[in-house]
Parts: sequence; structure tokens; C-alpha cells
Amino acid sequence: MLIKAAINGNRTPKEHPAIPVTPVQQAEEAAAAVAAGAGAIHVHVRDSKGRESIARQDVAGALEAIRTVCPGTTVGISTGAWIVPDVSRRLSIINAWNVLPDFASVNIHEEGALQVVRLLLDRGVGVEAGIWTARAAKILLGSGLAELCLRLLIEPAEEPCDARANLAEIEKVMDNVSRPRLLHGLGSSAWEFVKLAAERTYDTRIGFEDTLELPDGSLAESNAELVAAARRIVAKVVAP
Repeated sequence: MLIKAAINGNRTPKEHPAIPVTPVQQAEEAAAAVAAGAGAIHVHVRDSKGRESIARQDVAGALEAIRTVCPGTTVGISTGAWIVPDVSRRLSIINAWNVLPDFASVNIHEEGALQVVRLLLDRGVGVEAGIWTARAAKILLGSGLAELCLRLLIEPAEEPCDARANLAEIEKVMDNVSRPRLLHGLGSSAWEFVKLAAERTYDTRIGFEDTLELPDGSLAESNAELVAAARRIVAKVVAP
């Protein structure tokens, strides 16, 4: 079972001093998370001013720094539409990447998402199809791209609703899709969904992007501490 570390998201050091922003900080957090048991890294790339970016030089800087200290670990990035709202410009920037991530997450409900998925696949980048709702799941199914994705990134807590009920609706739509599934929560649901993912034999995700707190409600010091806690939860579920 894969535990992926989502090491920063769109958070800033104002929320937690250990949020990694620079490539060096991202590499340090990634290496520690891998040592704690993470099997993949998800990072929101930043520019020199700390803003989210998908620009070629920023993507290359983050990937090269992380790969240097995490050899053999797959590294993925976000392509969230809020980073570059204009679809044509977003596609042009992605097409200009000269250092490619192993995978990239694409939120299927966003404008231009299917175009981004096709471009990433054409470039040989694995796609994590971000599914927030049953409607997004239907869009992915209708596109014929679902079975080409690296995995289905099921994110029912991203919407302001009953996350469990939302999950059930998503699963109903995606019932016949054979691709691996990764389930994660957010905030108060983060740890509940780590356990639920293990129970359903899905992969899962944890890290500062999803929560700053450990299962007991105390503030985590690092992504590594969150990954270690997730490993303990998963071990209790999957232990023979």
C-alpha cells in the first residue's frame, strides 16, 4: 500500500514554520518523509517569491533537488488551474517543461483539465486524476481517459459536503474502472480517511497539504512525523 507524502500544498510558513517553499526545503522534507515510509512525493512547486508555479525553471529546480536526495522515489507535482487560470497558457507552459515529473495531479472538474491530461500523457507523464465529486468522475469516464491514468486520486473532502457520502457517490460512478485508487482526507477527515483507505486496500496520502495535526490533535513537527503516524494506522489495519 502506497503512502504518498503531500509535503506543502498551497500552505505558507505563516501557517507552520516547517512548510517547505524553496527547493532545498522541499528536498529536506521529502527525504525525511521517504525515510519515514513515504513511497512517493507530491509537491506544489514555488517560484523565487514563494508563489505556486508550473514554470519550466521552477519545476526543474524542485524536481532535481528532490530527486538528488530521494533517488528512486517517484515525484509528482500539482497542475491546479488556480496556478495558471488561462488554459492555453497553462498548456503552453506544461509543453515547455524540460525536466518532467514522474506524475502530475489534474483536478478533473477544472476548466481545461482533459486537455492537460492528454498533454501530460503525450509527454509520458503519469496522471493522477483528481476526483472531487461524482460529476468529475462522470467527466473522466466520458472522456475515455480513465484507464490511461496512473491512478484515481479520490478527494471527497475537498468539497464542502459530507465527505463519506461524497465518497460513496464517487465510488459508485468509478465502480468498473480498474486503475489504482488513492484516497485521502483533509483537515479533520485526514486521519479517518487514511484508515478507511487501508480498510479498502486503496493507496493513501498524508502531509502538511492535508493536515498540520497528528491523530491526537497535537501539531506535527514535520511531514515525516505525519507519514510515520500514517504508517502506524495502516499497519494496524493490514496486520495479519
